[in-house]
Amino acid sequence: MTDFSLLPAVEVETGTSPDAAVIFLHGLGDDGYGWSDVVPALGLPPALRARFVFPHAPEMAVTINGGYVMPAWYDIADADFDRRADMAGVRTSRVQVDHLIARERKRGIAHQRIVLGGFSQGGALALHAGLRHPVRLAGLIALSAYLIDPAALASEAASANRDVPVFMAHGSDDDVVPYHWGEAARLALEREGHRVAWHRYPTTHAATPEEIAAMGRFIGELLAP
Repeated sequence: MTDFSLLPAVEVETGTSPDAAVIFLHGLGDDGYGWSDVVPALGLPPALRARFVFPHAPEMAVTINGGYVMPAWYDIADADFDRRADMAGVRTSRVQVDHLIARERKRGIAHQRIVLGGFSQGGALALHAGLRHPVRLAGLIALSAYLIDPAALASEAASANRDVPVFMAHGSDDDVVPYHWGEAARLALEREGHRVAWHRYPTTHAATPEEIAAMGRFIGELLAP
C-alpha cells in the first residue's frame, strides 16, 4: 500500500447538495458494499443532507487468517491484543482515511460536519485516525472495535479532537473482538477526557437493529440541519 490515490468507495446521499458527510470503514474481509445498505435503517431526520462514503479497503495477505488475501486495513499477525496490528499498515491506512476526509472538504463539506466511523477492524482504524486527525471532526463511531496502540494515545491524540463525541457499541457475546477489549478502549478514552456514548447489546460480532438505530440518532444529533 504505497499508492495514496483515493480509495474506491460506495456513496449514498440522503439529499441533494449534501452539507455533511459520514465516512464508514468496513471490517476485515468485507467491502464498502457490506455497509452501504444500512443508511435507510438509521432513521435520519428527513432534512439531513448527508453523503455516506463506504470505502473499499485494499486487498492484502492477512497473517492471522493463514495468509489469505482479503480486503483489510492492516495486517493482523496475532490473536493477542498487544500484538494484533501491523503498525506500518495502520499508518498507511490512516493516511488513506485522511485523504478521504480531505476530499470531502474539497467537495464543500465543513470539517466540523464530517463523521468518521467503522465496524471491527474499520472501527479500530476510525478511532486511531480520528483521534489523531489535526482538524476537528463532528464525531467518531466505533462498532465492535478496540483501541490500536493505546499506550500512544496520550502523546499522539490531536488537540482539535480531544473532546470529540465518540459513539461506541459492542456485543456482550462477541467471539471475534471480545467485549472487554471494547470496554477497555472506552475506559482508556474516558481517562484521556473523551466523551464516549457507550452501548452494550446481547449479540455476537454483529450490529443489531437497535444498535443501528442508536447510531442513527447519534449521527442525526451531530449533523442536525
